[in-house]
Amino acid sequence: MIAFVSGRVAAVAPDGAVLEVAGIGLSLQCTPGTLATLRVGEAVQLPTSLVVREDSLTLYGFLEEDERVVFELLQTASGVGPRLAQAMLAVHGPDALRRAVAGEDLTALMLVPGIGRKGAQRIVLELKDRLGAPTGVAGAARAAATAPWREQLHGALLGLGWSSREADDALAQVEPQAQEAAAAGVEPDVGVLLRSALRSLSRA
Repeated sequence: MIAFVSGRVAAVAPDGAVLEVAGIGLSLQCTPGTLATLRVGEAVQLPTSLVVREDSLTLYGFLEEDERVVFELLQTASGVGPRLAQAMLAVHGPDALRRAVAGEDLTALMLVPGIGRKGAQRIVLELKDRLGAPTGVAGAARAAATAPWREQLHGALLGLGWSSREADDALAQVEPQAQEAAAAGVEPDVGVLLRSALRSLSRA
């Protein structure tokens, strides 16, 4: 298992990043919240999880260790593969997922694209005793994005499969939230805005 990788960010795309490690470019699949913190040319260290299949080796990268732990625990539930586990972490942070499962909040789980009521019920049943209690620090390690939040959020939504029009509508929904942060002198947190945008799209 590759527990983490350290290197220079060589490229950032809507669904992943490339880290240059000892002259080798490693492709990592990451959530939009993690990608929003990466800057090309900067040195980073990301916790990782290697998913091995007969025809592929896929490396998933995370901003914090707790995300990696939850990512792997989620896949112990029937029907939850790495892609769906990553989508769950894109919509909800680790603690939010713990609260949703512990509180049997099916509505929250169904905000994730690809999870219906039966799937949410199965996840609650199988993971309730595995995820543990909320730690209270989820998202604390997320650095605020310094690039324009609109461009990052729009690209993240497109990467998750939403249309450009849907992404634009979601941006309009979270605009007040971003303006409130800016008015307080804080750079809007793209990860937080992304979760708000996904909730608005799921209600539409």
